[in-house]
Amino acid sequence: MLDGPMGDLLKKAQEITQNMQEKQEELAKKRVDVSVGGEMVKMTFNGKQEALAIYIDPEVIDPADVETLQDLILSAVNEGIRQSQKLIQEEVGKQFGGLKIPGLTI
Repeated sequence: MLDGPMGDLLKKAQEITQNMQEKQEELAKKRVDVSVGGEMVKMTFNGKQEALAIYIDPEVIDPADVETLQDLILSAVNEGIRQSQKLIQEEVGKQFGGLKIPGLTI
């Protein structure tokens, strides 16, 4: 193993990698619930920005107005992505907030 500054740097990089893997596992367990259209469409996402569940109120299902349902679903997906990104930033910021990496906003 390397000694001195290079060894310390390598050790720190390994710690960061391990911490990031642990944080990703934690984020996968966290949930973000969003709703749009007065709760006509609700979705659940995890901290990995994966959609886990969707609920569509039967009242919003109108074969003559498919566009409204499509808009509500898109809005819910986009809001879920925004909220899960916010969760990721908050969680990663807690862990690595003092770390300055060019091009990476934490």
